[in-house]
Amino acid sequence: MNLILFGPPGAGKGTQAKFLVKKLNSFQVSTGDMLREEIKKDTEIGKKIINNMNDGKFVEDEIVNKLLEKIIFDSKKKNKLIFDGYPRTLNQAKNLESLLIKSDQKLDYIFFLNVNKNTIIERIEKRKILEERSDDEANTILKRYDIYMTDTKPVLDFYSSKKGFHEIDASLKIEQISNKIDDILKV
Repeated sequence: MNLILFGPPGAGKGTQAKFLVKKLNSFQVSTGDMLREEIKKDTEIGKKIINNMNDGKFVEDEIVNKLLEKIIFDSKKKNKLIFDGYPRTLNQAKNLESLLIKSDQKLDYIFFLNVNKNTIIERIEKRKILEERSDDEANTILKRYDIYMTDTKPVLDFYSSKKGFHEIDASLKIEQISNKIDDILKV
């Protein structure tokens, strides 16, 4: 089973993905983690990524798509992928669909974790302290939220009519969100 968890920064995608990885014996595909890893390695790609993140911009599709391709074609991970925060643009959604077709896979579920700006600000403040993440400055997050809501509207439109699409109120408590997802997945 392959599924997507998408929603604005701070919606709880990573938290829910970690739970699902254990329950489904799957692999979390977090573009955020992949990008932070490139930054940590101090690669040329990592330097481009950090500049975009610090400006509150999303990383170019070309970079993200290239990093994802290796994961999708890994035979150990076939039909066991949980996409956390990807796709963010219509181009990325179409790229993902193409890569899945080429690798003889499909998406089974798409979960849109919808949450308002105030809830996100509260969560980001907590996460910044707990996880010591440099990309969690309030102004940066607000910029990323606004960009996300603009850029991701076409992705939402693209997926909302597809079989397996579910919108979940992500302002609920973590356990309540998990229970809603579990009910849909019947796990």
